[in-house]
Amino acid sequence: KLSNLNSALTPLVCSTRRPSMSDIEIAQAAKMRPIIDLAQDTFGIPKEVLDPYGHYKAKMSLEYIESLKEKPDGKLILVTAMSPTPAGEGKTTTTVGLSDALNRIGKKTVACLREPSLGPVFGVKGGAAGGGHAQVVPMEDINLHFTGDLHAIGAAHNLLAAMVDNHIHQGNELNLDSRLIQWRRVMDMNDRALRKINVGIGGVANGFMREDGFDISVASEVMAILCMSTSLSDMRERFGKIVVGQTQAPLAERKSITAADLKAHGAMAALMKDALKPNVVQTLENNVTMIHGGPFANIAHGCNTYMATFAGMKLGDYCVTEAGFGADLGAEKFIDIKCRLTGLRPSAAVIVASIKALKHHGGCNADGYKVENVEAMKKGLVNLDRHIHNIRENYGLPVVVSVNHFNHDTPAEITALMDHLNGNSIPAVVAKHWAMGGAGAEDLAKAVVAAVEGSTSPMKFVYPSEETLWNKIKIVATKIYGASDISCADGTKRKLDRLTKEYPGYPVCIAKTQSSFSTDASKRGAPSGHVVEIKEVHLRAGAGFVVCIAGDIMTMPGLPKKPSAEVVDVTPEGKIVGLF
Repeated sequence: KLSNLNSALTPLVCSTRRPSMSDIEIAQAAKMRPIIDLAQDTFGIPKEVLDPYGHYKAKMSLEYIESLKEKPDGKLILVTAMSPTPAGEGKTTTTVGLSDALNRIGKKTVACLREPSLGPVFGVKGGAAGGGHAQVVPMEDINLHFTGDLHAIGAAHNLLAAMVDNHIHQGNELNLDSRLIQWRRVMDMNDRALRKINVGIGGVANGFMREDGFDISVASEVMAILCMSTSLSDMRERFGKIVVGQTQAPLAERKSITAADLKAHGAMAALMKDALKPNVVQTLENNVTMIHGGPFANIAHGCNTYMATFAGMKLGDYCVTEAGFGADLGAEKFIDIKCRLTGLRPSAAVIVASIKALKHHGGCNADGYKVENVEAMKKGLVNLDRHIHNIRENYGLPVVVSVNHFNHDTPAEITALMDHLNGNSIPAVVAKHWAMGGAGAEDLAKAVVAAVEGSTSPMKFVYPSEETLWNKIKIVATKIYGASDISCADGTKRKLDRLTKEYPGYPVCIAKTQSSFSTDASKRGAPSGHVVEIKEVHLRAGAGFVVCIAGDIMTMPGLPKKPSAEVVDVTPEGKIVGLF
């Protein structure tokens, strides 16, 4: 059935990709509906359960979400991707376009996205609200301060950091070792100068001197807890479990100090109580969308909040969500962390691919992305093929490939790609939602529905919960990354062994470059036989998983030579320009 559908949906090549206006111009020209009216007309959501932030943004009450629990679940669709180029391959755009298209073919659908971080907005990638005619609006609000969730996360996180240093300064009743503090500070910006700093300098009045540093806010455990929490009380309890450091004692006698020990978790929850409410906005085609939570998938777990996903599944026939970067990162963590810990189960996965990314993995650099090169594209197929294999074989999910169409894709390249996918019985569609909105993704929507209706096998995890942390890392590395083995220093191995005993069942969240299956960003395609080195291990007891730093990945990014911030501005009338 899927094979026949795939052949029927092979589209004609469109000669135009680029709309006549920029993304922000398209977004600012959108005819938005008041979000309160749209939510009530579409899903019967009472206006009193939405807290409006202006006319076009609102937060949904937790009490209303709780009232939905007896409703049947809609089908959950995960949008992921092949290993991306620096500009990304269009997961958010595809998620929005697919959601609009599913609504167009009669399937009530809610898209659930992550919130943009100011780091990439002003760095390399720019905004994260989709693009072209597949966007969520108000785009400039969403990409900048939105409803203040990221600021609340930074405030709650840094409150705990301040209380750690204050506790030591005020007498250190808990005997916290200032050398073993693991709670760094955060800010929602790319700033490499803050990766390692000294605090407490300037004399006794300023506290004890020690090494510290900043991570970007989306890597904060507070962000992870927001995304995993099922209620306000659950979030407060999770905050209390955060481990900030160890007591000063011989190694075997050290005890963990938590946020609850410092009596910080209640105040953190107070700062975060509104942030826990999912944000409700709309697409350009006036379809309800939730945008909530925003951890990166390379340095964090890369998924939106459970609360938003739960609400989306209860409201719609379909709920379309995305997980960051390639399927080796976002999809792996979506399934092995989010689904494992919350009970969510996707019905199908969409893997976003582009011919430029395939040529990239076939050896082309940016100056060759727009030049026809069928052989390079064919060489790069190994990357896409491994992602497809991983989702199908390791996770048991049906896959549809969405080829994100660009105007420089040539007929020869498209034909070679579709022939390859058809020959391997992989449902695939060349999607044109960027240029055409939901109408350009209707064939994709039909392929997704067919995949869901034709699926009989249940989703599975790549490793069992009862495995040791070491074996969990090794299984992900060998089965998902194609590695031959993993390695780490003796001290890191001892820490993993100790955490396995103290926190049995915790999944692993591997922080790794998004550019390669290996830990070397320069190794394109589908490298095999490499060794994944684990350099650091960090417990995230509140979130419920263990973070493992692989290779040279940074938890505080830096700005590029030409940051996107250089072209962002505001007119005298208050209109934002240059934001993609």
